[in-house]
Amino acid sequence: MASYLQIENISKSYGPKVLFENISMNVNEGDKIALIAPNGTGKTSLLRILAGKDKSDSGGKILFLKDIRIAFLEQEYAYDPRKTIMQQIMDGSEEWTRHLDTEHWYAYERRVVELLTGFGLTDRDKPMSELSGGEIKRVAITEMLASEADFFIMDEPTNHLDIDAIEFLEDELTRSRCTLLMVTHDRYFLDSICNIVMELDRGNLYTYRGNYRNFLEKRAERIDQYNAETDRVRNILRRELEWMHSSPCARTGKAKARKNAFYGLRDRAGEVYREKNIDLKELPAGSSYLGNKVINCRDLSFWWDGKCYLDHFTYNFQRYERVGIVGRNAAGKTTFLNLLTGGWDPSLGGEMTGTIDRGESLRIGYYNQSGMHFDEDQTVLETVNDTHLLGRFLFTHDMLSSRVGRLSGGEKRRLYLLTVLMQQPNLLILDEPTNDLDIVTLNILEEYLKEFKGSLIIVSHDRHFLDRLVDHLFIFCGNGVIKDFIGSYSQYRDYLKEYEKQQAALKKSARPETALPPQTAPEKKRKLSWKESRELEDLEKALSDLETEKASIEESLSGGLLGPDEVRKLSDRYSQIQALLDEKETRWLELQL
Repeated sequence: MASYLQIENISKSYGPKVLFENISMNVNEGDKIALIAPNGTGKTSLLRILAGKDKSDSGGKILFLKDIRIAFLEQEYAYDPRKTIMQQIMDGSEEWTRHLDTEHWYAYERRVVELLTGFGLTDRDKPMSELSGGEIKRVAITEMLASEADFFIMDEPTNHLDIDAIEFLEDELTRSRCTLLMVTHDRYFLDSICNIVMELDRGNLYTYRGNYRNFLEKRAERIDQYNAETDRVRNILRRELEWMHSSPCARTGKAKARKNAFYGLRDRAGEVYREKNIDLKELPAGSSYLGNKVINCRDLSFWWDGKCYLDHFTYNFQRYERVGIVGRNAAGKTTFLNLLTGGWDPSLGGEMTGTIDRGESLRIGYYNQSGMHFDEDQTVLETVNDTHLLGRFLFTHDMLSSRVGRLSGGEKRRLYLLTVLMQQPNLLILDEPTNDLDIVTLNILEEYLKEFKGSLIIVSHDRHFLDRLVDHLFIFCGNGVIKDFIGSYSQYRDYLKEYEKQQAALKKSARPETALPPQTAPEKKRKLSWKESRELEDLEKALSDLETEKASIEESLSGGLLGPDEVRKLSDRYSQIQALLDEKETRWLELQL
């Protein structure tokens, strides 16, 4: 097995802060490595050094296997807002394509189209300036994957992606034979893809072979062993203290070396892993009193620029309820939260009908994607004047006097989260709280929220986070339709797979029988009118025909025999079919309820 990358003795500091010093590592062909570390400890800096975007302070050696191709996915994708999606990718990938002959260039274009379709970017002529953050991230990943480089270096690939896009990327990387090194906080993503976990901790690099679960076990063993050694040092220190405090006559001039050793032991005895100092059960989960009424929505609808985001939504939120919200990007999730919190400004556009009635005792803590505004010159302690809370969320004593402007992006996110929590809300609304948070912080936040004495509404693409915290899900299906699913996100995915199997069986049957999704099937189905029965029959035939045509196009696109004009024509038709399937399946489901 070839060694793709060898690193020896590289270091990085910013002013007096040492991120890592003289670290070494090796990456072999086929390794799929996740790099884990707390925010602000050098993960992005290390990736940028490896990708040639930055330099090691101490020189050192970075040796890649000769002629391997490297693709680097940065957190911020540099793009030209004037270009279309397709122009951006094709121009951005010129380094890969300029030496290709005609046949391989067409194959590359087909691969780009296939990836964009999988990511739900069907309008390839859409200008980059009109894309959301999640759509821009999908364009960046498409460019990276289509390069089919030998070695992928990825910095937070799942940030700003919805769950469907994450699962598509997960499937692509799982099937790929590429070698990769990535920073990610998505634990399900990591567990599914990676065969090695590297931990950057206190300037040192530790390697664990296996997936994320194995990493948790082996890391706990390492910390226990470390702290056991610290306890042994403390016992020695106690005996040395007794000696140091003994009468002068008990000591001779020959004891100087022993006294020096004592001071060394004293320093070593204080080095305990901070996780050991955090009793997660004691995390402050303060909240104010919450009455019986939380938020009551009645016949709520919302349109923006001719598009429906909510269609006659009625629901009463309950005390201590824990709701997860999932759906594609731009499906209206953040809009919904802004309506609930009263953050929608009618003067900016949009039209709302229906009512939102909030309880008198309601105190909302709203963590939103655009709400992070700090005085960069303030210190951490001046921003959040609660040393207990700061300590629990890994702001160490020496960080309290740091200026906010010197914090990393993830550290600022963590601080912003604390400004919300310290308000002692009784309803916490969190919009993508896991973005830019490291895995240790995520675990601490999860434990805090499990003990939180109030209601929770969480929008997140982090499947692990949702599974641990919510009781049921609001599924934003598009066109204003919201479905309520009782259970965890993993249970919802299992339900969808079962439902899709039933649909596939129906379409293969000569006389399809009506199948109901197991979660939403009523005990007594209302009787359809004659017109609705005819519509249902037509829908089932249309769905079958569309699935057949879709399969035929997929086969043609993957055959590698089409010219560019034919590829574009079939891709456009594929997009139309996908839209028709979504529309007709939604109507089919409505007739079943």
